[in-house]
Amino acid sequence: MNKLILLVADHPIAQKQILGVLQERGMCIDLSVAKNSVEAMALLQRKGKHADAPRPDLILLDLNLSGKDGREVLAEIKSGEKLKQIPVVILAVSTAEEDILEAYNLHANCYITKPIDLGQFVEIIKSVQNFWLTIVTLPPSQTP
Repeated sequence: MNKLILLVADHPIAQKQILGVLQERGMCIDLSVAKNSVEAMALLQRKGKHADAPRPDLILLDLNLSGKDGREVLAEIKSGEKLKQIPVVILAVSTAEEDILEAYNLHANCYITKPIDLGQFVEIIKSVQNFWLTIVTLPPSQTP
């Protein structure tokens, strides 16, 4: 059965890079992209046109979203009874200790600092995909 990754990122270049890496790996995955925090929460809470959206197995969340930022989205995900089991991997440019601590205090499962070098970024995304979708036993999918 295919694993579903929800990518929450509002920067088109980041979306394209991450999607490209995940798709080229040839693993059995489905990809869903939320371009902002409102769309992400609508997908996760199955609201409006997303009423039939499947629950993702993994969320890749950019902290620097316009509008409601990634920290607020993370807090909302992890406070939701039916959503909190979904692993959330934070992708951030920040190396600030307070940002890292805040993400973990909000129950992020992983905090990754995005490197500037595209080659390093590609390797990180490959590692995330391998670890979270091959090595880790994820919680069973549940209808939110």
